[in-house]
Amino acid sequence: MITSALQHRPESEDCFLYDADHLRLRLHTAKNDVAAVTVIFGDPYWMITGADGRSTFKYTTTKMVRIGEGETQDYWGVTLTAPYHRLQYQFVITGVDGAITLLGDRGLREDSEMMRQETANYFRVPYLHESDMVRTPDWVKQTVWYQIFPERFANGDTSNDPVGTKTWRPEDHPGREDFYGGDLQGVLDHLDDLQSLGVNGLYFCPIFAASSNHKYDTIDYLEIDPAFGDKALFARLVTAAHKRGMKVMLDAVFNHMGYESMQWQDVLEKGAQSRFADWFHINQFPVAPFNDPTKGEGEPQYETFAFESHMPKLNTDNPQVQDYLLTVAKYWIEEFDIDAWRLDVANEVDHGFWRRFYAAVKAIKPDFYVLGEVWHSSQPWLNGDQFSGVMNYAYTELLMDHFLTHKQTAKQMVARLTDQLMLYRDQVNQVMLNMLDSHDTARLLTLAGDNEALALQTLAFIFTQTGAPCIYYGTEMGMDGGNDPDDRRPMDWSKLGGQTWQAVAALIKLRRKYARTLGQGSTKLSVTKHGLIAVSRKGDHNVTAYFNTTGQPVSLNGEATLAQNYRDGQLGPNGFVIKAD
Repeated sequence: MITSALQHRPESEDCFLYDADHLRLRLHTAKNDVAAVTVIFGDPYWMITGADGRSTFKYTTTKMVRIGEGETQDYWGVTLTAPYHRLQYQFVITGVDGAITLLGDRGLREDSEMMRQETANYFRVPYLHESDMVRTPDWVKQTVWYQIFPERFANGDTSNDPVGTKTWRPEDHPGREDFYGGDLQGVLDHLDDLQSLGVNGLYFCPIFAASSNHKYDTIDYLEIDPAFGDKALFARLVTAAHKRGMKVMLDAVFNHMGYESMQWQDVLEKGAQSRFADWFHINQFPVAPFNDPTKGEGEPQYETFAFESHMPKLNTDNPQVQDYLLTVAKYWIEEFDIDAWRLDVANEVDHGFWRRFYAAVKAIKPDFYVLGEVWHSSQPWLNGDQFSGVMNYAYTELLMDHFLTHKQTAKQMVARLTDQLMLYRDQVNQVMLNMLDSHDTARLLTLAGDNEALALQTLAFIFTQTGAPCIYYGTEMGMDGGNDPDDRRPMDWSKLGGQTWQAVAALIKLRRKYARTLGQGSTKLSVTKHGLIAVSRKGDHNVTAYFNTTGQPVSLNGEATLAQNYRDGQLGPNGFVIKAD
């Protein structure tokens, strides 16, 4: 047995309270190295006194189950109850070579009754405080999100079109500075269409006053951009969405401000004397013209998002900046009843601010959803005091590297996805945002080489996974487009109700019908002996899915709840079968 590979960390994703009565444990072992694991556990104060006057620890044993197989590790799991809300535990590990060892808080021990009674070597959960439990909103686990880029979704009010607005042509290849007149009235006009599609969460790219078409250069966080409408219109939109059972998530850019913001303009005018000089990370004055080091212009006078001179970075260590941004965050919840914030460039903002932010929004609305934009592993933000979840790029990019680009095999993908799932507590995985394309990336159909069956197969895989699926506007219409700005073409409403729309609507219907299982059930990924990718989800129902990425037909028996390219017991290339009991 490779004992150096045995890993467990208390009070982490390896040991967490799932609900008020259940503690979940995980153990890491080397791949294919361990035959069985038993956990020994009990109340640390429950001692039994024998006839000889000696006290022994009253423990219970239960077997752990192998819950996943990663790239170099196997993962074992078990759910325990603690009637008196205290627990101590250690693991009895049996290797495939027959070796047996105890793993506890102070290391490895030879398994014997004497060592099982050595209570100093037990991992401890001193008390299971419900208040320490990581809580994530249950409604998110049953949500199918729909991302709206407001400037390109629909033009419902031509009277607020910016000067130079272009004709709405879905076949256009937009330039970075182009405007097409999309607005909030356009969204309101099409809420019934979105309801027919089946989505129940609307994720808006920024809608606040800004200079650009994308609005990630905020001028005023407390005003709707005039080209999108006004607050009265937004209030009607939120009310109408809520009446249809749809949640509303806004996009907040708290890492940086727009160049045209009042605060930055004051710095430009007054320099070091500006009352906002400490709101930004300024290295020297004057701040203009900006020195771009990527162009050989020397050291920049102030810090920015990337090297974008028109996006000066906010100093969120400054209490005044914190108070201002918290005022913004609370305002849109208290005045308009939004349900979630998506936080742009969240990993570049300090943890201290996010803890204040999380506490502030949760105090107003306890089931509020806080979603961070983080493109890499995110454990520091996901311990219950900063974000509910993150945009799950580290997960979705792995599956795209198999389905779409073939950079990895099915077995590699399954192992790496399993490793990702084991980074977080179950309730966190359940509220991660799973998306295949967005305003930042090329569209799904383009990434699939305009192979619609492949695009739908990849989308279907996302819909069977742990985490909330998100559709980028136009995916249901079969829209394509390259990287930014080509991925932001005007919506093609001529394809509403078409073949692709119907296929996407069917996936959404299935996801919502089995929402509790697909949202909160256990997940097991594997590859069959014939090369099919198998997804097993267990909860209120059993949902099993198979995906054929082999390029050849594969025999597969049984009835399908939803399928593509499946006939007479043969699952063809780019095909999938989803079965639910």
